[in-house]
Amino acid sequence: MKAAVVWEAGKSPVYSDFEEPIPHEGEVRVHVTASALTNFTKIRATGQHFSFSARPPFIVGIDGVGKLEDGRRVYFLFPRAPFGGIAERTVVSSLHCMDVPDSVDDITLAAIADPGMAAWAALETRAKMIAGETVLINGATGSAGRMAVQIAKFLGAKKVVATGRNQEVLNSLLAIGADEVISQDHDGKSSDDELRGQFAQRIDVVLDYLWGASAVQILAAASAAKGTTPIRFVQIGTTSAPEITLPGAVLRSSAIQMMGSGIGSVALEEIILILSKLMHASSEVGLHVATRELEISRIGEAWSAESATPRIVLSMNAP
Repeated sequence: MKAAVVWEAGKSPVYSDFEEPIPHEGEVRVHVTASALTNFTKIRATGQHFSFSARPPFIVGIDGVGKLEDGRRVYFLFPRAPFGGIAERTVVSSLHCMDVPDSVDDITLAAIADPGMAAWAALETRAKMIAGETVLINGATGSAGRMAVQIAKFLGAKKVVATGRNQEVLNSLLAIGADEVISQDHDGKSSDDELRGQFAQRIDVVLDYLWGASAVQILAAASAAKGTTPIRFVQIGTTSAPEITLPGAVLRSSAIQMMGSGIGSVALEEIILILSKLMHASSEVGLHVATRELEISRIGEAWSAESATPRIVLSMNAP
């Protein structure tokens, strides 16, 4: 079969032949139709993530959409190494497969899985958001942030405040669930007055996709609000910077609760449940992320793409 294969450590995957996957007990074989190329997939492929330690050769891709031998259409997660999602066929635990709604196409389902799960887990599992609360999404103009705006509203947020640098994209968020937007300059800074004004009105949950200077500014604004109601700050991504320098007084003088969200902080069983909810919510409310579809043979072009927006989805034309 054809697949996106890493043949040597440190090398990018190439389109080539690979052995046919044979299911073990408790597994199913999936005829893959679509698999999204995510940053998480790239990190795992380079051996830089604790959740994956396979040696080459192996197929890249952590998930996808396809059909089982009996024709049932499913979303699948974490194929058994050395097999992966970006292939014509793969094998995966039957517990890591779920039915998907007929009303949503394969490309859309594959594209929303990773950013949708990340936002849903951060809000529901980590922050334990309650319907009627206010959510601030830092870095809402990327595909993950745009998905977070939609999911926050779906889960019952009374108000969603979005930050970002691209003003045109930022304004477009008002049509998909954002109630207010705050622009950031090239360095990621916003107006202190705008941020403090939002916290004065009350912010309950912050989803941070950026880290860096914008996160420090938001934490300082939260501290300045001097409220005693806990503000749950959930760190999801580090697009702007991997580290911050934060004065201890910011935490001592406020009710900020800081936590992370991702593989390692959310149990796999919970992730599977969230993905099932997400797939069916996509049919109910039309969750959407901008996508770019490429044939699996163009994995080299996809792998070297500089931007994650729109989200690249590889298609396999499976039977």
